[in-house]
Amino acid sequence: MKVLVTGATGLIGSALCDSLFARGDDVVGLSRDPGKARGANPRVTWHAWEPTLERPPAAAFEGVDGVVHLLGEKISQRWTGEAKRKIMETRRKGTHNLVGTIAGLERRPSVLVSQSAVGYYGNRGDEVVDESTGPGDSFDSEVTREWEKAAREAEAAGVRLAIIRTGQVLDAGGGMLAELLTPFKLGIGGPIAGGDQYLSWIHIDDEVGILLWALDKPEVSGVVNATAPEPTSNRDFSKALGRALGRPAIVPVPGFVLDLKFGSEFGTVLKGGQRAIPKRAQELGYEFKHPRLDEALEDLI
Repeated sequence: MKVLVTGATGLIGSALCDSLFARGDDVVGLSRDPGKARGANPRVTWHAWEPTLERPPAAAFEGVDGVVHLLGEKISQRWTGEAKRKIMETRRKGTHNLVGTIAGLERRPSVLVSQSAVGYYGNRGDEVVDESTGPGDSFDSEVTREWEKAAREAEAAGVRLAIIRTGQVLDAGGGMLAELLTPFKLGIGGPIAGGDQYLSWIHIDDEVGILLWALDKPEVSGVVNATAPEPTSNRDFSKALGRALGRPAIVPVPGFVLDLKFGSEFGTVLKGGQRAIPKRAQELGYEFKHPRLDEALEDLI
C-alpha cells in the first residue's frame, strides 16, 4: 500500500510509520516544515502543508491508497484563548481542508482513518461508555465533535471513513507514561486528585494495531473506540505502575496541583475521566495484543 499520514512525526504517527515500513508499505507525510520532518524520518516522502490555511497539495496523494489523519495541536497544555483556538482549528479546519483535497481528486484513496479521542464523552464518572454513548459538554468534547464532523465530509465523496476515538496511549518514550516514570521510579508517585476517576488506556502497539486494522479492513467504518478492554481507575493504574517499577505508589497528588500546572479548565478535565470500552473493535474482530494493564506496563517498562 501507499499510505499518506498526517501528524507523522508525533508519538503515534512515528510508531505508525515504523509499522507501515516494516510491512513493506510506502509512506507520504504532510508537514509545515518538510525539511525538519525529513530529518526526523527520511524514509517518508514529505510534502508541505499549512493545515489551517490551505488544502494539502493534490500531488501528495498521487497513488495513495489510504490516509491516516493524526494531526492536531496537543491537548495537554494550559488552555489559554490562543491555545484553545489552535487546538480547535488544527482539527476542525485542518480536517476540512484535508478532506477538501481528497474529494477533489480524480483517483481518491479508498479509506480515511481519522483520529479522535475519548474526550468526546466528557467526564462520565464510573459510567461505562461505548461508541453509542452521546457527547459531553466540555471543551475537549466540543473539539472532538467538530473534528469528527469535518471528517464525515469524506463520506459524501465516497471514501470509507473510520473515526478512531483514542484513549490515553501508553508508551515509555512519550506521553503520560513517560512523564510519570521519573516520580514513580523515585518512589514519590501516586494517585491524582483522589484517584477515583477512570483512565481509558491503550498500549502503543494496540493503538497502531487498530489504525492499521481500520486501514486494511473494508468492514471497519464509523466510530471505533481505541481503548483497552479494561479501563482502570487512576488509583489502580498508580498501583500497577508501582508494581511494574518495584516502587511504592502511595504519594497522592492533590487536584489543585493540576490547576496550578494546567489552569482550572484543563485541570478540571484531568480530574475527570471516561470508562470507555472498545465495543465495536471487539465486535468487528480486532484482537488486542495487550488487553491487561499489568502485562502492558511490564512490556513497556
